[in-house]
Amino acid sequence: MVKGYAGKFLRVNLSTREITPFSVEEKVLRRFLGGTGIGAHFLYDEVPPSVDWADPENRLIFATGPLNGTTIGGSGSTSVVTKGPMTGGAACCQANGFFGAYLKLCGFDGVILQGASQTPSYLHIETDSAELRDADWLRGKRTYDTADLVKHDLHKREREMSVASIGPAGEHLVKFAGILFDKGHSASHNGIGTVMGSKGLKAIAVSRGTKRVPVRDADGLAEVRTQFLDNVKANQGLFEYGTLGGMHGNAARNMIPVKNYTTSTWTIDEEKWKKFGAEYIRETFPGRRNSCWACQIHHCDMITITEGPYAGEELEEPEYEQFASWASAIGQEDVASAMMLSKEVDQLGLENNEGGWVVGFAMECFERGLLTFGDTGGLDLSWGNAEGARLLLNLIAKRQGLGDVLADGVMRAAQAIGNGATDFAIHTLKGNTPRSHDHRNRWTEMFDTCVSNTSTLETWGGPIALGGTPPWNDLVAQNLRDKGAMMLEDSMVTCRFNTNMNVALLSRAVGAATGWDFSEAEGWQAGRRIVHLLRAFNVRHGVAGRALDRPSARYGSIPDAGSGKGVTLVAHWEEILDMYYRGMGWDEAGKPLPETLKTFELDNVVADLWGDA
Repeated sequence: MVKGYAGKFLRVNLSTREITPFSVEEKVLRRFLGGTGIGAHFLYDEVPPSVDWADPENRLIFATGPLNGTTIGGSGSTSVVTKGPMTGGAACCQANGFFGAYLKLCGFDGVILQGASQTPSYLHIETDSAELRDADWLRGKRTYDTADLVKHDLHKREREMSVASIGPAGEHLVKFAGILFDKGHSASHNGIGTVMGSKGLKAIAVSRGTKRVPVRDADGLAEVRTQFLDNVKANQGLFEYGTLGGMHGNAARNMIPVKNYTTSTWTIDEEKWKKFGAEYIRETFPGRRNSCWACQIHHCDMITITEGPYAGEELEEPEYEQFASWASAIGQEDVASAMMLSKEVDQLGLENNEGGWVVGFAMECFERGLLTFGDTGGLDLSWGNAEGARLLLNLIAKRQGLGDVLADGVMRAAQAIGNGATDFAIHTLKGNTPRSHDHRNRWTEMFDTCVSNTSTLETWGGPIALGGTPPWNDLVAQNLRDKGAMMLEDSMVTCRFNTNMNVALLSRAVGAATGWDFSEAEGWQAGRRIVHLLRAFNVRHGVAGRALDRPSARYGSIPDAGSGKGVTLVAHWEEILDMYYRGMGWDEAGKPLPETLKTFELDNVVADLWGDA
């Protein structure tokens, strides 16, 4: 058995209820590592283009990496990989918490789910064993309640078990349903919770196992851990407040989303605006530490709302993207109401970003008269109506009334509503929405979101809007430079805030854990190999290429403020794609060239994309 790994995966056939452990060869582990990488490997090999996202033969893969369960901060994370309903292509996303560490302590590196259960079920994993149990009694339960009830059912206290579950949205096959881990940690992009719901699986409950995670060089790993921690502490704002400073920091650069991109500036009363600051939130809403596995960052506390109509509600401290989605994006100015909506999204099992864009889109439709009180069933969808947003989210989660249309996401809802609604729907042409920023002043992320193979950000080249001569040279260069770092990190699987895509340190950590002579160059090679494999998967499944690697009209529109004021990236999009495709080693349509695939040891993919080339 390779050090750093538990040595076994579980294959669970939900149709036949067979559970089979299996091992993976060392050469495959070294090439794909774990997490997103090994998930992409299984997805490509086992899900051909003929398999739709809702087909029982689709795979839903939960995977850990060689650092999970070690002393590296945030190494309790998990990567989930499947074919998703929003784009019809690869869905890869991660959640922090304890699930990944506990799975390793139970003796498993991951779980591959296939088939579909005829009745609602949940999977219980303990040390060296697993069983499927009845979950009909959990039907309709929200995610927080599901976790508590499953732990009670199995006689486990809070930290003795990690639960990943879907809410009502996943059960009703809302196309942007997510999977929630340990209450408020979400892996949700591209509807992975929808896939879980299609398989009749309500939850996976993993006991804190009794095994140890074997590593080759514990002292060497400890040295890397110290360097990671020192790097985090150097950013005092992040270390002390997590992402709570995001609203003020991004607003100063016109990078928060405002009312469905109708403007890039949020005009709000000074006293109300102060309440969205990190210091006010920590001082006003009492909390208790809720740190993830081995993490020292003061982040994701469990807090209690102390003011307004939702006083007394306990929830996990919202991330920046939750505040942005449920405040500026829908014109809602009360911080406590933004907290309530953040919890509501998690409890219903919806993906937060798409949820914010959907509600903001519906509110603009309502303002324009494209949706009337008759369409909404009497629901007032005026900008900033927090209670209206809450009720709408519940309609979406249960596919009731207008919620049934919006449950398919922004792009499809706009197509269904018609009458020009597609002109102000924010999404990529693949069908996924961006994270909760104003990417019109954050060009690197707009471009990456559009060309990404994972349905969300695939790299991070810095929040530039303009720069260089011409400006898009910098954008492409930064994207190409960083490509692969995020995929490497997501294959470890470690928290972004703890390891910050530092390929040199991550590669050292892999070497210390496994005993491999794993250089930084090999780390970059591994990360980029995963990028090319995911691209090949999407090309085969018809969801990649020049026609789809671009933003919708409103997403790519001209902002009225910020460093991108008066300019649109779309005017240069064809030239930018040409530069990016060439730099990646892809053809003019965005398909990886045979020599590129061979360079990254993906020879088996060449025939699928190029025949006998």
